[in-house]
Amino acid sequence: MIKNKRILLTGGGGFIGSRLAELFSNDNELLIYDIFARDSLKYKKINYKNVKVVDGDVTDFSSLKKETEDFKPQIAIHLAAIAGVDTVINNPVKTMDVNILGTFNFIKSLKKFSGKLERVINFSTSEVMGAYSYKSSEKSNTNVAPVGEGRWTYSISKVSGEHLIYSYYKMFGYPALSVRPFNIYGPGQIGEGAIQIFIKNAVLNKDIQIHGEGDQIRSWCYIDDMIDGVMLCLENKKAIGEIFNIGNPKGTVTITSLAEKILALCKTKSKIKYIPKNYVDVELRIPSIDKAQEILGFKPKVDLNEGIIKTFKWYKKYFNN
Repeated sequence: MIKNKRILLTGGGGFIGSRLAELFSNDNELLIYDIFARDSLKYKKINYKNVKVVDGDVTDFSSLKKETEDFKPQIAIHLAAIAGVDTVINNPVKTMDVNILGTFNFIKSLKKFSGKLERVINFSTSEVMGAYSYKSSEKSNTNVAPVGEGRWTYSISKVSGEHLIYSYYKMFGYPALSVRPFNIYGPGQIGEGAIQIFIKNAVLNKDIQIHGEGDQIRSWCYIDDMIDGVMLCLENKKAIGEIFNIGNPKGTVTITSLAEKILALCKTKSKIKYIPKNYVDVELRIPSIDKAQEILGFKPKVDLNEGIIKTFKWYKKYFNN
């Protein structure tokens, strides 16, 4: 466990960030910097005596720099981003602004403490692998998709962030790395994401809508396994300067199979309904996690059935009204 550290979490109010905040808040000092467009903190048990919460935008460099320099972090984790298919497609300019400029501001705000930082973790995305990604490793080519499709502004902005973080590691010695989450799900997720949308509808006995034929393939990774991957990156010095895929290849299903699995595992009157798909989609996404296994000892533990049941119980508690 990480103890007695000063930890900066940009985007600390989001799904993964709030889970890290919950984990760290008892034994560390935290600075959570977020605009709280998606606020999962309210569902977490946070020891606020050890936490400073700042309602701030990562595109505002002067604010981020001031808060960072006042806080003097030893560990910095950058999760703040525009994400989610619908959000990205509707806001391509904002997506590029927040994800590129925000990451630049984050890394620049740490410059004063670069020699004292113990770890810097940048959150990237599996989307950098493009529309077709089968057991892609960290050495596989990232995909530069055609200009004109709003969805790909997200992936290109995240690729830019990876290059930026690595450049600061290489040129200035930052103890930095990037992680690529592959379809993380679980209790506390709000906003977008197929599993949480499907399960929320199952709780409310609403139709589960599938865009297109439902033959898109994804590998689903439970939140606890994602957090284990982050912790291993914090604890292992060999992680510095690297990029890691964090996911669970064993949780691979088509979207239709996922919906059918949710109907079978959750007590619901919901039915599957197919609707037209009017956007460019990722058709195949399965990670190779060999590198994370070999260097970090990462091993996902929660299978998809178990994760779905745990997630359903949580949503039933908070959203069954």
